[in-house]
Amino acid sequence: MEALNASFVPSPHIPATPAQVLRKSQFLHFQFSSIPSSFVQSYDRNKSSSKIHTTLSSSVSTETLDPTEPALETDSQQETFDWYAQWYPVMPVCDLDKRVPHAKTVMGLDLVVWWDRNENEWKVFDDTCPHRLAPLSEGRIDQWGRLQCVYHGWCFNGSGDCKFIPQAPPDGPPVHTFKKACVAAYPTTVQNDIVWFWPNSSPEYKDILSSKKPPYIAELDDPSYIKTMGNREFPFGYEILIENLVDPAHVPYAHFKLLPGPPAKNRVKLDREGGAPIDITINKLDKEGFHASRFGGITNFMAPCVYKSAFGLPPKKGNEPQRRGLLLFFCVPVGPGKSRLIYTFPRNFGVWMDRIMPRWVFHLSQNRILDSDLYLLHLEVTPLP
Repeated sequence: MEALNASFVPSPHIPATPAQVLRKSQFLHFQFSSIPSSFVQSYDRNKSSSKIHTTLSSSVSTETLDPTEPALETDSQQETFDWYAQWYPVMPVCDLDKRVPHAKTVMGLDLVVWWDRNENEWKVFDDTCPHRLAPLSEGRIDQWGRLQCVYHGWCFNGSGDCKFIPQAPPDGPPVHTFKKACVAAYPTTVQNDIVWFWPNSSPEYKDILSSKKPPYIAELDDPSYIKTMGNREFPFGYEILIENLVDPAHVPYAHFKLLPGPPAKNRVKLDREGGAPIDITINKLDKEGFHASRFGGITNFMAPCVYKSAFGLPPKKGNEPQRRGLLLFFCVPVGPGKSRLIYTFPRNFGVWMDRIMPRWVFHLSQNRILDSDLYLLHLEVTPLP
């Protein structure tokens, strides 16, 4: 698709086989592939940064690139990206009910997210009871604040330790203390009002938060900014989701009359939608993501999940602070052919609108935009009959 050909972020190569769940060993060998040469249109030899021009037109260029033209500079094109050594967003706190456990999937791992009122923390466990492998997300939070399995009533505390087995005689051996009676508990934290987890429950990662933290977005904790969050599950893969979000070329076409097209000075309108070339300057690109300048703003992708685009508007009055806003997308790899998007658009202007507008109005408008190209993206990964 032309929309994806215009994107400028290297695509993660995710090996998958039909009707097969990806195992941990497969995820560990994910790599960011090298950038296709078709993405590179020009390179400034006198600067450390490179410039990429994407097009908003619907035609496909057949121009042959000069083979002597140098490729886009990157710090580490072929380095392996360790997918299991990263923090992943699970869900925004506003969409989680503290009274019940929640089933979620990230990186092919089936998880249960629940509120431990004894420690006043959100917890992320393996969604499997060690007894008979029943999903713990189908259970409940008991009167003592423990996670209880719905099948035989086994109860677990916030560390994953089994604290009670109803069928075990009270004067018998303490079978609930056996290691095999424990459930895998993942390192978990809440940052920017989003629950994050580290996808490795080994004891060596218990204190991983002290050495590595999720990407922090200061504006989400700034009281002068308004923010409303939403989330959406999609029937296509994480790589398709990211390529679509970072691609400005499809906006005036796939989202016609729903979103404004990218700004362009002295643009000559060649079709109804107003497609035009876009200048994008890549300042940094490596396996950890990229930093770019476009539309007079700054764009960052912080691998593997966070896409941030910042923009500024001049103040309406001379003594007012500059109006600033962000487009924030947290892209979650759920499994083969499945992904989740957590989105929010914080800004420090027009805040009164969000304070009086019900949250469902925000969801209505945003889902209308997301629906407008959902079918196209789903067909990209759906085999034809």
